[in-house]
Formats: sequence, C-alpha cells, structure tokens
Amino acid sequence: MRRQLLWLRSDLRVHDNTALAAAAQAGPVIACYLLSPGQWRAHDDSPNKVDFWLRNLQALRHDLARLNIPLLLREADTWGQASEVLLQLCQTLGIAAVRVNEEYGLHESRRDEAVKRRLAEAGVGFHSHLDQLFFAPGSLLTRGGTYFQVFSQFRKLCYQRLASALPACLPAPPAQAPLDVASDPVPEELPGFAPSAAQAREFWPAGEKAAGERLAGFAEDDLAHYHERRDRPDLDGTSQLSAYLAAGVLSPRQCLHAALANNRGEFESGGPGPVAWINELLWREFYKHILVGFPQVSRGRAFRAQTEALPWRHAPADLEAWQQGRTGFPIIDAAMRQLLATGWMHNRLRMLTAMFLSKNLLIDWREGERWFMRHLVDGDLAANNGGWQWSASTGTDAAPYFRLFNPLAQSRRFDPHGRFLRQWLPELAQLDGESLHEPSRLGLFGAPGYPAPMLDLAASRERVLEAFRNLPGAESAQASTASRRSEGDA
Repeated sequence: MRRQLLWLRSDLRVHDNTALAAAAQAGPVIACYLLSPGQWRAHDDSPNKVDFWLRNLQALRHDLARLNIPLLLREADTWGQASEVLLQLCQTLGIAAVRVNEEYGLHESRRDEAVKRRLAEAGVGFHSHLDQLFFAPGSLLTRGGTYFQVFSQFRKLCYQRLASALPACLPAPPAQAPLDVASDPVPEELPGFAPSAAQAREFWPAGEKAAGERLAGFAEDDLAHYHERRDRPDLDGTSQLSAYLAAGVLSPRQCLHAALANNRGEFESGGPGPVAWINELLWREFYKHILVGFPQVSRGRAFRAQTEALPWRHAPADLEAWQQGRTGFPIIDAAMRQLLATGWMHNRLRMLTAMFLSKNLLIDWREGERWFMRHLVDGDLAANNGGWQWSASTGTDAAPYFRLFNPLAQSRRFDPHGRFLRQWLPELAQLDGESLHEPSRLGLFGAPGYPAPMLDLAASRERVLEAFRNLPGAESAQASTASRRSEGDA
C-alpha cells in the first residue's frame, strides 16, 4: 500500500473526516496544510479567523500524533503556487495520491482543478470527497433541472433525502504504524495576522474536544428552547458553533445527529427547537449550493443583476461610524462593538446591522460584507455573502425590499431588559427603560458621551424604498419575492 497525502483545508478534525477515512483505507497517511497568507489577505480572511485556524492546527497535530499521522506545513503564498508545492511534497515523500475534502467557491474550484492537472502529469492521483455538505452541489435540483433559488423548496427536498438516507458519522481511523516523517511545528502567529478581537481566544477555545463539548452542551441544555431564545442577544440561546463548522472542527453530520438524538430522530416533526436549528444547518447548505450554481456571487456581484443599478452612497464617514459602533442607535452600536471585541456577532444582529448599512445608510452591501469577513472568526464566503445579500434584498430568496428592520423596535423586542446594551455600551449602563434603547429621548444632546442618531429612520426608509422602486422590473420582481416569502420560508 502506497502513501496517501491528506491535504487539509477547512476540515481540521480526525472524527467524521471523509478524506481522512478514505486515505487511511488506501495506505499510510501523511497530512499537510498550506499556509497561504497572500491568498487569505485577498479573500479578506480576518486575523481572528487565521488565529483560530492556527490554534486548531496545534490541537489537530496532537490528535493526529495519536494516530501516528505526521502533520506537515508548507507555504504557498497564493493558491496559484499550490500545485507546485504539493507536487514537490508528493515527489519527496513518495505519495501515490492526494486526498481532499471538497471546497466551494470559484477560486477554490480553480485551485483544485489546477492541482489535479499538475499531479496527473506526474502520475499522482487526486481524489476529492464530499464532506462539509450533506449533498453534492448539483444533486438537488428543481424539476426543471436548475439550482434552487428559494430556500423553502430546497429545504423540503433536503428533508426528503435525509429522512430516506441519513448520512453516517465516521469514527477516527485506527492508529497506523509509525512513519519516518516528523511533524512540523505550528506557528503561534503569522506576520500581519495578529488577532484584533481581544476576547476571541477566550470565546473560541480550539480543538475537537472543545467543539464536541460545546455541541453536546447545547444539544442537551439549550436545543429544546432554541426557537424561543435564538433571537435574543442578551441570552445564550444560540449554539455558538459557527466557527467550528467554518473551520471544519465539527462536521454538519455530527451536528445533525446531535439534533436528531434530542428530537426523537424526527426532522419536520417533534420539538420546534431542534427543527429550527436543523433549518439553520440547511440554510448553511443552501448558500454553499448557491456558490456553485451561481458563480457570480463569488465574483462580488449581486445575485439579482438589476440591483447593481442601485444608487449606493459613497459616504466614508458614515461607513466608519457604522464600523466602529458610533451610529447613535444603541442596538447597532452594541452589535458592532461585540464584533470588534469577540470576532463574532449574534445572527439576529447580523441581519439588523446589515439592513442598517445597506438600507438606512444606502451604502453598498459589499462594504459590509468585506468588513465582516475582516473581523469574523467564523467568516465563511457562502454564509456571509448569502446573509448580506438577503438583508440588502439583492440576493436569492432575499427579503422584500420593503422589509426594513427598525433598530429601535428590534432593540425593545429582543433585548427587553437592556442587558446586551449595557454589556457593550458602558456609557449607557446607568440608563433605564426607553432611554436605554433610545437615548435621544433624553433631549437635544442625548446621553453624555454617546453620539446623537446619525439619521432620521423614516427619511432613510423612504430613500431606500424609492431607490428600489426605480429599479428596472422592480414591481414584478418584488411581487414574486413577497409571494415566495409568504409560503413560509425560514
């Protein structure tokens, strides 16, 4: 049996790792990871995310060592260098085949095709495996043979397929005989990627063990009430597993099995908490399929082409106020400060801050998408782009353009006691009641040390509605979108 090279990417675990399991069956395994700082910068990957990767690689190195699998690190500054770096490694180590778990996105696909061609020229195999999704893109299509553009229809077919053939979770492979290859040390930090979020390391402990404990705790203690608490940023009502899923420290199959185990094995029936959370796993799946079916979203383009004509404002001062949490709207500012401090933001607040930027401020959603990616520890192209385009009403299955969250009403509804606001806005901590949610009620100058609202909500709402109404074909497109949302989409 000849040596197999496991090329790790967004799959930093030994349990339920499809490519690792296949490699272990084919021959002795050596694992490798490519450090690509130039590519990460080009993709706006945040230093918080890179730091999380490195910390998980350190943990994975120990897990692989127990299996006698060495972990090698090589540098390919950009993905254009990956084929030569991997070929040289394969020739040095006597590798018969490279095993990978599939990744999605235009650049990822081009990288893997280039590597496959270069290895084939040298007689080295290249095998890719389905791992971070339940279903391969292109295997779930409409009756017309096209990719789904409406989540509710996509979800229905997912439920049918999963109920008839639930994907299993694979165990870690058994330890292999030791090899004469030593593992490389994993750097603590890379130049230019010092984490910017002071609390990120505390909030996101590394390793499969930490991820598994968080999943088990959520499934056991919080999943049943997920549907009731998921929109409350003042409560620990979400799973807080997104970073582990993005880095592949957990698989979606492990999450699904944990949910089903606490929902009597049921998908659409059973407890509303598990059903709501399974739907979130399927949203994640949906946006990955969109990347493949509609590659323009990987190119920074709007899914709905007509929305490229929106008259976005160039307003650097307003953009910076939003970025730094100085808008004068407490729920927006608290959310943005949470992002800066932890590298993470509650999902309800991601929608709320995205709508505020793209609709109230009428600033291009791509500015917000980029800012999020540059700070999120769980930054994921598909999910981040899908969420931003949904909020901005430019994407697939998007919110109707006339849907615009009111930050004051959202604050009162989802942080009724003001605990979240006080945590992130200490300058408002002494305020009570309506003054906390809307400090401008205190008078002309509002609360000391806190900015006045940067805009009039009613006027900004009318401005964005007028912008959408003036788009070509706006009435028919939005009528169709409104009809789809009324069908019960999540």
